[in-house]
Amino acid sequence: MDYVKAFLIGGMICVVGQLLIDYTKLTPARILTGYVVAGVILSAIGLYGPLIDFAGAGASVPLTGFGHLLAKGVREAVQQKGLFGVLVGGVTSAAAGITAAIFFGYLGSLVSKSTDKNN
Repeated sequence: MDYVKAFLIGGMICVVGQLLIDYTKLTPARILTGYVVAGVILSAIGLYGPLIDFAGAGASVPLTGFGHLLAKGVREAVQQKGLFGVLVGGVTSAAAGITAAIFFGYLGSLVSKSTDKNN
């Protein structure tokens, strides 16, 4: 049943993104940024934590989950380090994901050959 919950919630998040691409003039970059900001806001008002508890990876893997992770890291760092935690909390909590993205992006650039899109 956990797989079904993850599939349904993750799928709904993706459907919203696809509808935004199809029916608005928003660029994909703005939609992705909006997802991160939405995750921060939903986390701040206490709605995203229960969604992750319910859906697991279906809610934590999309970009809204990254926003939740940033907000959670800032909240915890502010409790431990005070105002300085605002600056370091989000990056500290997301360091593993950011590092993996950079590493695998670099690895992909070594393996693949870039081409000119104008051809």
